[in-house]
Amino acid sequence: MSDALLQNSFYIGNVFNSILYGVELMLYFNTMQAYLENKLEHRPSDKFHMIFSTIILFLNTIFVATQLILGQEMWIFNAGYPGGAFAYFVTHVSVWYQTMGSVASLLLQLMTDGLLIYRCFTVWCGSYRVLFVPCCLWLSSLVFGILDLITSGSPNGDFFEGLAARIGLVYFSLTIGLNVITTCLICGRIIFYARHMQNHLSLEVSKAYFTTVTIVVESALPYTLFGIAFLVSLGLGSNTSILFLSLYGMFSCISPQMLILRVVKRRAWSAETAQPTALVFATHSVAAAAPYTTSEIGSSVF
Repeated sequence: MSDALLQNSFYIGNVFNSILYGVELMLYFNTMQAYLENKLEHRPSDKFHMIFSTIILFLNTIFVATQLILGQEMWIFNAGYPGGAFAYFVTHVSVWYQTMGSVASLLLQLMTDGLLIYRCFTVWCGSYRVLFVPCCLWLSSLVFGILDLITSGSPNGDFFEGLAARIGLVYFSLTIGLNVITTCLICGRIIFYARHMQNHLSLEVSKAYFTTVTIVVESALPYTLFGIAFLVSLGLGSNTSILFLSLYGMFSCISPQMLILRVVKRRAWSAETAQPTALVFATHSVAAAAPYTTSEIGSSVF
């Protein structure tokens, strides 16, 4: 492994972690504010989403903290370590708090993947057929994730080399494969209905319901794209994989939080969204009751 490239990638990853953690905090508190100020009747699922948001924030906090602690130990507290910072990193990559961060990251990814499967089920109007492959991949990733934790967290274990690296590659291949499948299913469904609704509604009104933001947030696209980047760099044995791992880990929290914020604000896709008559009547009601233009409706991001 390259000393300079690894340290630079780890440092830049920690910088992005800190920035994106601030973004996650903003999204979390906006979600809570929207929930408390929601004048509509609270749905039973709203309380679940609030608990879900709190748990993923807690897990993400552990992940960010352990990464920062390792950097502090490596560059500041043990600056004179024999062999330098690189030697310290290799020796302490399986230290107990790093294992705790890996456990938090695994739980966070499993929860996010589970939410994606549920959203896929919602977008596909409760079709159980689309759940078979994602659920199989989710269960497989759970098994290999536990194996990866055992091998990389054991004494002299190394996440980036040996058996732990091979098991980790299988685990991330499964979970990122799941991300790709669910993202494609959700994107494909939304795009299909966007085109289908043009036959029932005007193009401008259709765009108000099927925007680029809808596709990006509903499908957790950034989470999937950073996962692919990490998997490619890990498969190639590049030290930049530690940077993409940080970004992938952060968006495993940010992407579902953006989605939950839309759910709480009643702007997320629901089972009724795919019903042509529901969209037609809803559009007519909005047009008659409120003097909003199509551009104003579609301009809201969350």
